[in-house]
Amino acid sequence: MVIPTYNEADNVRHVVARVRAAAPAVDVLVADDNSPDGTGGIADALAGVDTQVHVLHRPGKDGLGAAYLAGFAWARERGYDAVVEMDADGSHAPEDLPALLHAARDADVVIGSRWTRGARVLNWPWRRLLLSRVGNLYARVALGMPVSDATGGYRVYRSAALDAIDLGSVRSQGYAFQVELSRLAHRAGVRIVEVPITFAEREHGDSKMSPLIVAEALWRVTRWGVRDRRAAVRGRPRALARWP
Repeated sequence: MVIPTYNEADNVRHVVARVRAAAPAVDVLVADDNSPDGTGGIADALAGVDTQVHVLHRPGKDGLGAAYLAGFAWARERGYDAVVEMDADGSHAPEDLPALLHAARDADVVIGSRWTRGARVLNWPWRRLLLSRVGNLYARVALGMPVSDATGGYRVYRSAALDAIDLGSVRSQGYAFQVELSRLAHRAGVRIVEVPITFAEREHGDSKMSPLIVAEALWRVTRWGVRDRRAAVRGRPRALARWP
């Protein structure tokens, strides 16, 4: 499991403890972007007493997407069968992890979905609810993906799925990173399933959401959608000329 962190000193200890309790067989990698609040030091202390907790210290804040790509590379170099994405802010319930791992037995990518039947979203203001709902609907329509929660960051990727995705081409961050990986997985033809989760607003620390992250996602999804449609038109066989 890869948990990217930046200034999550109030959350990382509790989140890691819940993961270890919910799924004792899972190894945890905290990918810390040199947090000035000491998150990396707390992660080091956790790793010092638990051999299944590891820490990847990165030189500085470089974005969520870059942290996950570094975590994927770390896991693949060590031969893990699957990699899990999970936020460090407590919004993703570690108690949902066994259900995601169970679904991964018969799928290549498992998305912990906020917008499928059985899911719950707790303590989110209506603006965030509306933004997520509309954003995911737009991504689904623009990119032609049968995914309800393309922006969700609670996921399981089998190693074979990561091998099928051109990770070297990924440049997105934030919401756009999750949408881009959804798009690449869909285009690669891997099997994607969604599992309902309970999602809760963070209780400690500050959200990393910003207007710039939202704007990046909107711009990139629009660009990908236009590009995919143009490619589809170019690849469509020409209609035969009709006799008068």
